[in-house]
Amino acid sequence: MNEYKIIFSKETNKDIQDLFDLIEQNYKAPLTAKRYILGLFSTIDLLSHSADSYPIQNHKSFLKYGLFVRRINYKKMVIIFTLENDIAFILRIIPSAILT
Repeated sequence: MNEYKIIFSKETNKDIQDLFDLIEQNYKAPLTAKRYILGLFSTIDLLSHSADSYPIQNHKSFLKYGLFVRRINYKKMVIIFTLENDIAFILRIIPSAILT
């Protein structure tokens, strides 16, 4: 079993901050925002030991992220990532509803 280092793209960092701000400010739920983001990070941490177990996504809605992207879900969010050697590179975190 491989061990993967997890690296976040700049876009991913913005996605996380935007998600936190949305829950905290729009829904006036700071505690929920914190819990949601902690759960999101827990899901991402799973990739350090199992990233290669998620299949490559061939659906056309993933092509804009590259040819060999994979996904893992957390609630209604999709974590899009690629693997290169021992690195799991998190490209984006987006709502699953926008994937068609």
